[in-house]
Amino acid sequence: MPLRHIQPERYDGLLTEKADHWQSTLSALGAPTANVYPSPPTGYRLRAEFRIWHDGDDLNYVMFSPDQPKDPVVISNFMIASPVIQAAMEPLRLRLQSREVLRKKLFQVEFLSTLAGELLVSLIYHRPVDDAWEDAARQLAADINASIIGRSRKQKRVIGQDWVRETLRVNDRSFHYTQPEGAFTQPNGWVNQHMLEWVTSQTHDQNADLLELYCGVGNFTLPLSHFYRRVLATELSKSATRAATENLALNNITNVEFARLSAEEVTQAIRGVREFRRLEHLRNPLRDYRFTTLFVDPPRAGLDPETLALASSFPRLIYISCNPTTLSRDIEMLNQTHAVSHLAFFDQFPYTHHLEVGTVLRRKSL
Repeated sequence: MPLRHIQPERYDGLLTEKADHWQSTLSALGAPTANVYPSPPTGYRLRAEFRIWHDGDDLNYVMFSPDQPKDPVVISNFMIASPVIQAAMEPLRLRLQSREVLRKKLFQVEFLSTLAGELLVSLIYHRPVDDAWEDAARQLAADINASIIGRSRKQKRVIGQDWVRETLRVNDRSFHYTQPEGAFTQPNGWVNQHMLEWVTSQTHDQNADLLELYCGVGNFTLPLSHFYRRVLATELSKSATRAATENLALNNITNVEFARLSAEEVTQAIRGVREFRRLEHLRNPLRDYRFTTLFVDPPRAGLDPETLALASSFPRLIYISCNPTTLSRDIEMLNQTHAVSHLAFFDQFPYTHHLEVGTVLRRKSL
């Protein structure tokens, strides 16, 4: 996103334009009028990453415009980053610049923060990080009150911890999340809380079970667990599945089980096409679940044909999409069996054309 597009004074109008465009597209597929959930116009990004540009004795954060990919743009004020990232950027830059052992062949800096105020900084190098680096990094971590990770090829050193602990407030409940470095987490925590509240308002079936695909670290899983008898949540990433399991224990949730399967593999397991050893640990065999709702939050590519076929068999589908284009394609396919009953827009990425969309699809009476 070019920095010139960040215009807080125009935020409301830009969101209206974006929402109107996708409302028109989805209305043509039978969707109702959307509820629109805005973002704070500044200070909303909990993650940020910058290339590091060395110019003599100067060291700066830079980004590259899609229009001029070879020309670095120095970042001195990144107003869309969370307050804790903004507060750390300049003190960190000055300390990196002043210490040769920290700045030498430093290539990239990545920030991960939380609404709760924690900060993790990853320093990516084109050289090994040694004991001298670690000694300097320990002082750096104390100076900026953050955990520090040093990374180079096949090497990782951690000062503090390689995760942050987030707390999200949803419907008067607090949920706590361990979020590891490198695992996907929602970048806009304020909007994420709106998403969680909207999703939980759309579902309540405590006599039946929920199947969730693409669960990640359990962002949606934890709040949804309070509205179903049992939840089976699936995710392919090992690190995300480990964090999701830890998050269950952290929140004293006992009616959820995780399986490390892709969406395609889940479809094959439910249909009896294949058996998976990765399901043998389940307390409740797959055949004992009474699924009435499927919840999906897929990557930008949307749902594959097998998962779409599986979705068409469910009485209710809750679909969170980061790509309205592929969502529209999938709804068009699902319109043969389902109709959109609820629609919501969540502005995870202000000043861009991206929009997070929530839909509820109910099976038609045949």
